[in-house]
Amino acid sequence: MEFGICFKGNIDPRRTVALCMQAEQAGFTYGWFYDSHILWRQCFVTMAMCMEYTQTMKFGPCVTNPAVRDWSEAASIFLTLAVQGQNRVLVGVGRGDSSRRVMGHKPATVERMVEFTEKLKAMVRGEEVTYGESPNPVQFTWSNGYDIPVWIAAYGPKALDAAGRAGDGLIIQLAEPSLCQWFAGEAIAAGKKAGRDMSKYEVMSAAPVWVGDIEKGREQTRWFPAMVGNHVADIVEKYGKDTSLVPASLTGYIERRKGYDYKKHAEKDADHLDFITDDVVDSFSILGPAEAHVEKLKELEKAGVTQFNIYLMCGEEERQIAEYREHVIPHFR
Repeated sequence: MEFGICFKGNIDPRRTVALCMQAEQAGFTYGWFYDSHILWRQCFVTMAMCMEYTQTMKFGPCVTNPAVRDWSEAASIFLTLAVQGQNRVLVGVGRGDSSRRVMGHKPATVERMVEFTEKLKAMVRGEEVTYGESPNPVQFTWSNGYDIPVWIAAYGPKALDAAGRAGDGLIIQLAEPSLCQWFAGEAIAAGKKAGRDMSKYEVMSAAPVWVGDIEKGREQTRWFPAMVGNHVADIVEKYGKDTSLVPASLTGYIERRKGYDYKKHAEKDADHLDFITDDVVDSFSILGPAEAHVEKLKELEKAGVTQFNIYLMCGEEERQIAEYREHVIPHFR
């Protein structure tokens, strides 16, 4: 299993660079960033800074979406980072949650997300590409031919099918082993049905952690299931609360959900957290002593997870990286 860290974009860029340098020395191999340009600073600028001060760590948005910027601009950003950073860049893609809804827009469709994935990869490779907003072909003659990996974030049936058919990896925003195994199985089955070789398919579990007192950990991470609840609410709205298309353990916990303030997105002191119970927090995140982290990560590994990505935004970030360096990552080497 590989390890990554993920930032919101509200930490001082110089501290973000220092955290990435510390994480690389600790054995982390991925650095991810939220791509919500209104809520937080533009992630690609900070990403470029981090690439300059690291040697091997790979960077990408977790996640971008097809509706936030023109596709040729998006491809140009990723190709520029690839050329400048020895191809140490990749892409996480979703339908668009915080970056779209905070503006009053709906997320993109799954079909649009798949088309964006395919066109983006082709443009970065240097191929001539035509898409809806560009009647004339787009081609980057300065491309280095990089085949950029694209990981697709998914929970619902259509998105999981798309992740398997079009993605190089799957992003799952929770750390509950049985759910991760189910999600991964659905995506991999879809890829195989489409005739793809899924032997090297990647699966990411992304969630916050807290090494230390579990009560303090719950306090610092209760925001996370509330954030996930936005995606679950979309599934319930589309398929109904009693659907058999996704596990009941995913849909059941949002029954008392009353809404979500995107201006308080991923904040531990938000007002929309009262429906989150301790057992849900414990299930979705990884909390407690280091031994408990190792045990749960081993379960995730058995469930098919190939990368665990820490949402590094719960406080004491330097200490959490140090704890993982000393007491967790060595168990996976």
